[in-house]
Amino acid sequence: MSKVAVTGATGKTGRVVVADLRAHGHEVLAVDAAVGAADRAWAAGLGAELLCADLTDHGQAVDALREAGTVVHLANIPAPGLFPPAHTLNTNTVMNHNVFLAAVHNRLSRVVWASSETTLGLPFDVPPRYAPVDEDHFPYPTSTYALSKVLAETAAEQIAGWSGIPFVGLRLSNVHVEADYALVPGYQDDPHLRKWNLWGYVDARDVAQACRLALTAPVTGSQNFVIAAADTIMARPSADLLAEVFPTVELTRELADPYDTLLAIDRARSVLGYAPRHSWRDTL
Repeated sequence: MSKVAVTGATGKTGRVVVADLRAHGHEVLAVDAAVGAADRAWAAGLGAELLCADLTDHGQAVDALREAGTVVHLANIPAPGLFPPAHTLNTNTVMNHNVFLAAVHNRLSRVVWASSETTLGLPFDVPPRYAPVDEDHFPYPTSTYALSKVLAETAAEQIAGWSGIPFVGLRLSNVHVEADYALVPGYQDDPHLRKWNLWGYVDARDVAQACRLALTAPVTGSQNFVIAAADTIMARPSADLLAEVFPTVELTRELADPYDTLLAIDRARSVLGYAPRHSWRDTL
């Protein structure tokens, strides 16, 4: 297997992705802008290389990917509201473009990268046009964070076209690790608390699965996929939640399970072979 560079490797999601790739036999180069002694010990324990690089600098991005065969690009400001809007837009856009162009410069065979569910219209202060929301409910950025992902998807399409490198964008739902599930009981009394993304979430272990599958899935050009858990984060049936909170939104198909996700993962199942295995219901 060729070496996989994972950017944003020391973050909440990145750590799970690196561990999953190593567990499946991949050689991994972990890349992040902030690297301390504890991070180096973590990487060494997994048998992964760890490199400190500022991906807003194109030269460092090129150097970081020089020995890689593929890249899983997770590094970005991870949400709106953490920095002033213009800083979020500028930083993420520069970082994404630098990594994409560095992949071309170094002739990588594939780029897998973290887009976002926010490109689909989140938060749903304005109700979605239909549910389950799928890849065609796009683009509806409502923040500069979401706009940075829409711009990156546009760039990926063009760069894939002229380079021939497949790009796989993963429109990740709200990523949870096991410790985050302790908050779930607090959501149950008020369905409006989590209406902003149609009560969606995804376990970091399933994100790791999606990243790994995307490295070898039969994809050409640039394709983007919703990545969410198979269920919602609520203990109430999904159709009931939709009827109460978004009564004008059409449910376009019968749900196979009462608690099915309202962020459609059908395309990821079909093309990537994605099969989410983790739920908050197994933890609480």
